[in-house]
Amino acid sequence: MRSTRTSRTTARGYRGALCAAALATAAALLTPVPAHAAPACRTPTTAPPVQVAHVPDWAESIVVDQRGRMFATAYFTGRVYRIDAPGSAPVALTPNIGANGGIVVRPDGQLLVGTGNDLGHSLTGDLLPVSKLLQVDPDSGAVSTYASGLGGIDGVALAPDGTVYTTTVGGRNIGRVTPDGRVDPAWAHVLMPNGIAVSPDGAEVYVIQTTPAPGLYRIPADDPAHPRRWITTTLPDTLALPDGLTLDSQGRPLIATHAAGQIWRAEGGALCSVQSGMYLSTQITYGHGERGFSAGRLYRSGVDGKIYEVPAGADLAAPRP
Repeated sequence: MRSTRTSRTTARGYRGALCAAALATAAALLTPVPAHAAPACRTPTTAPPVQVAHVPDWAESIVVDQRGRMFATAYFTGRVYRIDAPGSAPVALTPNIGANGGIVVRPDGQLLVGTGNDLGHSLTGDLLPVSKLLQVDPDSGAVSTYASGLGGIDGVALAPDGTVYTTTVGGRNIGRVTPDGRVDPAWAHVLMPNGIAVSPDGAEVYVIQTTPAPGLYRIPADDPAHPRRWITTTLPDTLALPDGLTLDSQGRPLIATHAAGQIWRAEGGALCSVQSGMYLSTQITYGHGERGFSAGRLYRSGVDGKIYEVPAGADLAAPRP
């Protein structure tokens, strides 16, 4: 048996190597892809993005609760941060709990966050589904295990009936957790799945494939064995590296991209660009409520930890309180 000291040294070495690899990848992606097929969307504003917060880490995923508070997961430190309003300093709601994946808010206000979104778990998640969904109290930071036995969790989506869906970006499995706690780590299959969302009626699960041929899939909730490739990107977007996914009030998917520097929106069976020039984006989400990160406003997180409001993506049809 190895000594505790040796184990800790090995863990630090592995973490350092993983960090270096991720940063090297990020640096490589800073070079823009020379051409993008997605044309500009018709938007009511041309106002530029405005930075509204900064998390001291790679901001992997963001979400806003009904009180207009934003929550972010930190890739390297595994913390959950709370940001009470634009311009406010982020507060570390938890210590390192491995919260480096997606995050959603349940109707009761509790947070669900994914763990195991690292190189090792992503590559082995299909064969060894050992990652957890953690429940985090948005006020106290109290943590409990909501579900376990899932592949390395990148994307997390919540259906209207309380069903949770997850992705493992290094594999092909889509996981599902039912409201009564049943876990299926291989509910459906899409190669290299990343961002995920559920249609407003819960009938379809949307999944973005990151590589090798980016595309947007629709998976019937009652027929997961037959995912349908809905929108295929064209050759110039092969290296766009799409990531996080959300829906607007009309049920249209919006997708963050790393290398393309665009935020895509699905319209009429094709993709258009809501915003360009935002490289290394990880997730987008809409605000809620009357104050703070309020309803109808679109927010973007990135590898640099910076969070921006994107006026061009404002959801004018979103219901206001």
